[in-house]
Amino acid sequence: MGFMDSIRGEFIDIVEFLDDSRDTLVWRFPRHDNEIKNKAQLVVREGQTAVFVNEGEIADVFTPGTYTLETKNLPILSTLKGWKYGFESPFKAEVYFVATRQFTDFKWGTQNPVTIRDAEFGMVRLRAFGTYALKIDDPAKLLRELVGTDPQFRTEEVSEFLRQNVVSQLGTALAKADVPMLDLAANQQGIADQLALTLTEQLEPMGITIPRFVIENISLPPEVEAVLDKRTSMGVLGNLDAYAKFQAATAIGDAANNPGGAGEGVGLGVGVALGQQMAQALAPNQQPQQPAQPPAQAAAAPPPVPASSSAFFVAIGGAQVGPLERAEIEARIEAGEVTRETLVWRDGMASWTPAADVAEVRALFAATPPPLPPQAPPAGGPPPLPPQG
Repeated sequence: MGFMDSIRGEFIDIVEFLDDSRDTLVWRFPRHDNEIKNKAQLVVREGQTAVFVNEGEIADVFTPGTYTLETKNLPILSTLKGWKYGFESPFKAEVYFVATRQFTDFKWGTQNPVTIRDAEFGMVRLRAFGTYALKIDDPAKLLRELVGTDPQFRTEEVSEFLRQNVVSQLGTALAKADVPMLDLAANQQGIADQLALTLTEQLEPMGITIPRFVIENISLPPEVEAVLDKRTSMGVLGNLDAYAKFQAATAIGDAANNPGGAGEGVGLGVGVALGQQMAQALAPNQQPQQPAQPPAQAAAAPPPVPASSSAFFVAIGGAQVGPLERAEIEARIEAGEVTRETLVWRDGMASWTPAADVAEVRALFAATPPPLPPQAPPAGGPPPLPPQG
């Protein structure tokens, strides 16, 4: 390589930036001690802006396009350099490429709850998180206020600063919205739009705008959510009496699907109680019935109480007959339907008992005349037949 080639290599003839990091906000072209060649090509792609800085002072700003760097394209720089009649020699200047596209990977969240006053629940603490987009609206302001001489200014260098600004405005936005806590979910988008405007106004001196702000979730502390869940459950149940009937009907269905199981007697008792409740609902003008017996006793309860304490129930032909008064029992004794072995029961008796063992019924047998004896046969006739069997 000759002497002229080495000198020619110090001159820069293409100035451009191909961003492969996806998180670089500002990148300074690595000029080192080289000079930019007169009539060099400047390539500014969509989503970029090129800013020329001369001796620490912002000179010219180029929007997307391809430029040939000469006097007519560098009016401010030419004035600063004192090139009144054009220039043909290389020049020195720092070139910063500023990304003007939207950066959508910014996240925010409240490390500590934000306390607000709610009309229904009083003082409550809320947590929230979400995302937002950032866009550089004025590259010159950004370079002056945040970047300085940083050769590569990335999103991570400004993300915490922006998150703090978001959280500082969140409590104010929620308070100004004047929305009940239970309606926050339905108004999240409106609150987010207002926050985007507020943050844009706050960051305007730095050349930054917030075109999009998203609230993904607003939540309560876990212990408050647990209490709210209980309150919601009570509201869902509504009529507790109707809910109890529904539970009883479900228990009957479960017992029917498990015949012979341990819950069969319980299901039967619950069914009896449910039947009484339904009967009361169908006849609201009637006097309330006596409370149902516990399920365990309902299955083994004796027959209903008769209208008269002196009346008996009688087991005839394997069926329960009655209640029968004394005259009716005497008539059935005479007809042979009731014998001393016939089982009888009355209110106050522990179980069914043979008629001969019940004094009141046994007395009825004593009052019944025995059958007439057979008449004596005529003289010379045969004796009566002996009893059969």
